[in-house]
This record gives sequence, structure tokens and C-alpha cells, in this order.
Amino acid sequence: MQHWTEIRTAARVARLGTVSAAAESLGVHRATINRHVDTLEAAIGGKLFQRHAKGFTPTDLGRELLRIADTADEQFEELHRKAQGQGDALRGDFIVTSIATYAPTLMLILRAFGDKHPGLTIRFMVSDSLLRLEYGEAHVAFRAGGRPENPDNVVREFERIEIGLFAHQIYIDRYGLPDRTNDFPKHRFAGTVDPNTRAGFQRWLHENVPAECITFRSNSMGTLAQAVLCGNGIGFLPREAALERGDLVEIVPPDPDWLSMMWMVTHVDLHRSAKVQAFLKELEHLRRTGDWL
Repeated sequence: MQHWTEIRTAARVARLGTVSAAAESLGVHRATINRHVDTLEAAIGGKLFQRHAKGFTPTDLGRELLRIADTADEQFEELHRKAQGQGDALRGDFIVTSIATYAPTLMLILRAFGDKHPGLTIRFMVSDSLLRLEYGEAHVAFRAGGRPENPDNVVREFERIEIGLFAHQIYIDRYGLPDRTNDFPKHRFAGTVDPNTRAGFQRWLHENVPAECITFRSNSMGTLAQAVLCGNGIGFLPREAALERGDLVEIVPPDPDWLSMMWMVTHVDLHRSAKVQAFLKELEHLRRTGDWL
């Protein structure tokens, strides 16, 4: 493939962010990295990076190149395994992303998957922002809220999580409990920064609680859960786990609109890769045996 060496070099720069880091990773001189990037940009006829004092930031074209390079790497890796008769001996990174509050569930799944495929390095990216699967930022994403609509993604319903509104005993000892929703203006709540969040239960909070009473705000669902558990305010938690504790009190009955859907999402280009297919196979096994519950 013409310019394949330059493509892999540019992809490494896109991942690592600096020429120095890419040069060290590839074991070549900085000048080689710069030459490869310049050659590729000239061949493509467009800029792959914005250069600045702290390093290189991929342009939209650069991110598209990274996606293509990652997909090609997956396919070459699978071809190499077949040529060597290695079968299911998977190697390299396997990148998973989810919100922080779902991490405990996924840890059990990833442990089982890692045990079965010790050649893999599992990279678990916890983030409330959506990593771009089309640019190869993750192999598999677990996303909460409404069904993801990108037509280039393969989307599966993974789990339905009942959400409840709770107060910790620390909060109750300081501020008491609201008797009804009319008492909400007298209390303190933990909620999202953005009232137009994808989470239906958080939208309900912003619609039913005065803005001045949402006294703890965060853009992270994991942080909001910790805020409730530390007594910073009344807020939402996964209901099943919260009811098992002895230090949380449910404030109102759960609303059907608070049901949180968890979706498993892969990009169509990587969905048939050996790593993703092996992960899906392990999930089906764990679901069948119930070992991850």
C-alpha cells in the first residue's frame, strides 16, 4: 500500500500528540516523523494536524486518517494471526468506554474477558463525554440514555437500570426529609450542570426543583452519585444498589421516565474484528451463566 509507513507514523502522532513521543514510540528520529507527516499531507492535499507549542492536534482529516489506520491495523492483525495459526490469541489494546457509575458492573466483565485473553491490554476509559468510535477512540462503548442514532454504529440494548431519588442519612441528620414535592424548595439537591441532559431523571429534577435548590452541580454522573453518598444533597442513584444499603432513604416513588437504558455500541468498521467478536462472545457466555451479575 502506497504511503502505508507514513500513514502509521501520522496515526501514532495523532494518538500521542507530539513528534517526540511518536519518535520514541517508533524508535526513529524526530526528523523522520516530520518528513513522514509532510509527505503524507502533500500526497493527500490537506492538513492532518494543527501545529502548536504543546504538540500536534489532529484536524478532522487527521482523525479520519486515525480511524482508517486503526481499522487497517485490526484487519492486518487478524490476517497475521490466521497466517500464524494463532486462532483466538488476541494481542494489543482493547479499548472500552463507559460512564463512571457503570464501571463496577463492567469490571467483572472485563476481568473475565482479560482472563480468557491474557495477550490483550484492556484500556478502560471512564468519561461522560462520548468518545468517537468513528475515529477509533474505543472498540466498544457503553452509553446511557436514549438509543444512539449514528447510522454507522451497531447498537444493542444491554441493560435497563431503575433509578431512584435518595438522600443519605448524613443529609437527613442535617436537613431532614421533604414530606412531598412541595417541600423541595426547602432542600438541597445534586444535579447536572446542563438541564438538557440525555438522562430523563435529571431532566425531571431540573423541571421539578427550583434552580437555586440544585446546590451541587457536576457534568459527571459518577461525581453526582458520590455527592449524594456524601450527603451533599438529594439526588439520583441506581435503585437496586441503593436499596441494599442501610444509610439511604428513598424520597419519592420512582417515575417510569427515570428508567435508564444502557446501550452497547460498536462502529460498523470494527464490529466484525476479532477483538470485538471475542468480547461479544464472552458477554453472551456471562449472560447465560449469570457469572457477571
